Amino acid sequence: MVLALYKQNHIEAWQASGLSQRDYCRQHGLNAKTFGNWLRIYRNSRMNAKVKVPMLIPVTIKPEVSSTESLYLRGSNGHTLQLPANVSPQWLGELLKCLD
Repeated sequence: MVLALYKQNHIEAWQASGLSQRDYCRQHGLNAKTFGNWLRIYRNSRMNAKVKVPMLIPVTIKPEVSSTESLYLRGSNGHTLQLPANVSPQWLGELLKCLD
């Protein structure tokens, strides 16, 4: 959460003033608890700004280029089965078991 400029200016003015938080708040009509919350958020945002955040890199995913090569299975009866060359070996094994 980013502090509004108004709040950030008060925090920076307090830091430069040399006053305690309570005295600064009293002189400027601010609630000390509220000012403490502003200060906590300010310090956290400053610490988070120092932490390197991983950068996201755009990636384009392209579909795999389909192979024009084919695998042909020819049965003894003259039938031919044409399959893509990149067919899963496990699937092909199961198919051959079924055809046996």
